[in-house]
Amino acid sequence: MLKKISIVIPVYNEEKNIPLVFDGIQKAFSVLPQYSFEVIFVNDGSRDNSLLEILKLSHENSNVRGIDFSRNFGKEAATSAGCHRACGDAVITMDADLQHPPTLIPKFLELWEQGVEVVYTVRKENKGAGIFKKLSSRLFYFVFNKVSEVKTESGTTDFRLMDKKVIEVFRRFPERERMFRGMIDWMGYKRQKIEFVAPERLYGNAGYSYVKLVRLAINSLTSFSLLPLRLAGYLGICITLISGLLLAMMLVADWFFAPGMFTPIAILGVSNMFLIGIVLISLGFITLYIARIHNEVINRPLYIVREEINGIEQ
Repeated sequence: MLKKISIVIPVYNEEKNIPLVFDGIQKAFSVLPQYSFEVIFVNDGSRDNSLLEILKLSHENSNVRGIDFSRNFGKEAATSAGCHRACGDAVITMDADLQHPPTLIPKFLELWEQGVEVVYTVRKENKGAGIFKKLSSRLFYFVFNKVSEVKTESGTTDFRLMDKKVIEVFRRFPERERMFRGMIDWMGYKRQKIEFVAPERLYGNAGYSYVKLVRLAINSLTSFSLLPLRLAGYLGICITLISGLLLAMMLVADWFFAPGMFTPIAILGVSNMFLIGIVLISLGFITLYIARIHNEVINRPLYIVREEINGIEQ
């Protein structure tokens, strides 16, 4: 019996790329006759004709499935929805913009057959990416690895293969503010990386704006680390000690060495400045975590599916 591989592809305004990425996947499996495959396109509230392209492919190919969201819920939710419905012996997640080359799929499967349960990719180079995006990406991974209990390599992507047992565990994760690759990394399992060069995007624009990337970074840091909360406490201790020492020096200088050098208002101002800083920083960090708790407690669905599209036999 052929082993089945599920390909999960989140889609947001990728109408021109959808036929190209499917063609690339078909070519990759044309040299892998020992496998069958299904492609699950998740339309994440696209505003172009992406849904029509998915419908067209599903009418022409029985192994194409589609999930149409009621609105845009984000890439993490779209990737999760595809994994929730995948029925393959292994699942491969990838983007629709062809910056995740389908030509790597045979290598994924080769490592999987050798017993690797998670095959992940690391970008050696991202062609077309600006200097700011490259630097901010490196900064994020540097900070993430310093504060998080989960370690991940710089340049890691969502282009990866996961064994069925990994996906079954992933389906039990309840949180809504999620970072897909971080959750998979947190699970562990037998892992192997593949390095690749991401080509330039052919059509369309990247779905992640800088605002969305910042939100993802904040969610990632607060999902996998309590250090920001601890940092607020540590910072409060340091500022309290420093302000106490400075206040003592000011009082000693005013009483014994230079009376009248510091006015009571100046002393009070220094004290208040440090104490207010402690309070504001602490409140900022606590607010992030309370917001996460709020999102979990209200228990809304991670996404809403308007329609599921199944491939039709030719």
